[in-house]
Parts: sequence; structure tokens; C-alpha cells
Amino acid sequence: MNQTKVTLHTITENESGQRIDNFLLRQLKGIPKTRIYRILRKGEVRVNKKRTKPEHKLQPGDIVRIPPVVMEEKKPLSKAPDHLLRLVKEATLFEDETLIVLNKPGGLAVHGGSHAELGVIEILRQLRSELDYLELVHRLDRETSGLLLIAKSRKMLQALHTLLREAHRIEKHYTALVSGEWQGGTEKMTHTLERQQNRNQKVQVSREGKASTSIFTPIRHYKGATLMDVQILTGRMHQIRTQLAHLEHPIIGDTMYGDKKLNSYFGKHFGSKRLFLHASSLSFEIDGKTYHFEAPLPDELQKVLPGLE
Repeated sequence: MNQTKVTLHTITENESGQRIDNFLLRQLKGIPKTRIYRILRKGEVRVNKKRTKPEHKLQPGDIVRIPPVVMEEKKPLSKAPDHLLRLVKEATLFEDETLIVLNKPGGLAVHGGSHAELGVIEILRQLRSELDYLELVHRLDRETSGLLLIAKSRKMLQALHTLLREAHRIEKHYTALVSGEWQGGTEKMTHTLERQQNRNQKVQVSREGKASTSIFTPIRHYKGATLMDVQILTGRMHQIRTQLAHLEHPIIGDTMYGDKKLNSYFGKHFGSKRLFLHASSLSFEIDGKTYHFEAPLPDELQKVLPGLE
């Protein structure tokens, strides 16, 4: 345990626009929310020498007094090994002054957690240490490959989050290989999905869940499998995987929602070694500028298809 010193922090352009409570949660990582609100309520936090409320929005040039707090000592993050730095560098598809777009490899978490100390965002921050702002715009499951957006400014992060909230104005398409032969053509389907309150973090179709909508379009039919395009209109956790499993067309290689015997069969006979789910395209418009990105299937997924013909 150690106690921090009083600090005076000048708000930058990238930090402006956010509430003071959210700013403090980022600055004082590991401090409980109750403690954050307590120091605000007691007036220990000052903005331009004045007491402030949790909902106060910060502006560029504001000077924030952050009081001393007792914090647990955290082990510094390990340096990313060269092969991971190289992997993330080679995954970069696009970059401008406000945005980085990666074609994330399957098997790499987007952020560090209980199963991986380093994720894409931690590795990228080490790789691009000259940048003072890098934040994930959205997430992909660890096993899912494909397009991932990283904002280089708070303004771009806020703009993209607004598009995601407002009728999902970022058009997202995924490619999935599912078991069974899909009957019919394009289907728009809505299910209510609920996250189970247990350790395995599974999602299930439930009356108490949140409405989740996807558009399923068959691309190519194979014997015993179908290659699908899936456009998601909502962004729930494990949405595509849960919906397809519920429709009795689980994704090949899905160890959580799929069929163990089918996964084994496709692995043995067709070389399918991982979840066959890939974020293949993204489109959106910001300030009159249209962005469109595509990521081809990675080799380990592409090589599965010829054997199915």
C-alpha cells in the first residue's frame, strides 16, 4: 500500500468533455467508486480551486486538484515480447490522425484481464508509446478475428460511441461458418439475450434479456455447413454465437456454444482449429467523411473452405 501526493492536473484536449467522476476513476485506478464520490462530496477534489459535483464536465485548461489517496501497489505490466509487438504492428490496416484500424488475430484478447496480462490495447500502447491517447472503441471476443477500431483522440472516441448508440450507425459485418445447411435466404432476427450469473460468463436467450438483432445471409452452402454473412444491429456480448446456437446452427469451432463432436469432426477432417468467426467489414460516416474497411479471412480460416466443397 502507498499514499499518493496531492497533484495538480491540467486538463488536455483529449481529456475534456468528460465528467469529473469518470476522470478520477481513470486517474485513480483501483480506488472504489464510493471513495471517489466521498472525496468529491467532502470537497477534497477541486477544479480551478472550487468545489465540484460528480457530473461537472471538464474543459481544456481546467486545473484539477487530486487529493492524496491510499492505493494498492500494482505490479507494472510486463513488456510485450517482440513477437506480439510485431503481430500487432503487422495487423495495422489503417491509420490517420485520429484512428487506428487493426485486423486482430484470433486468439489475442483486446485487453488484459484474468486470462491474459497483455491484450491488444496494452501491446499497442507499448508499440506506440509516443501517442498520449489510445482507447478501444469496441471489443471483439478473444477467439474472434477481424476489424477492431482504436481511437487516438477522445473526440473520435466520443463520436464513434455516439454512432454505436444511435441506431447502430456503424455497419458491422461478420463472416461465420456454421454447422448445418441454412434453409432459405436472408433473415433478420431478434432474440432477447441475458448474461448468465455464473463463472463461465455465458449468454442465453431469455425473456428477461435485452433485445438483440442480427441479419443472417447465407454466402455459400456446403454439405453439412453454411458460410454466413452476419450484420449486427446491436452489440451484445456473444450475440452472434448465442443466436446461431439457439437457431441450431452453432459456429464451427465454438467451444462455449457449439457442438463438441462437430467441432472435433471439422477439426479432424477439414483442419478447423479455432472459432470460425471473423469481423469482415465496417462502415460509418463522421463529419461528412465516409470510412469503409474490409479484412479478408485469415489463412487458418480460408484453408478450411476448399475441403468442404
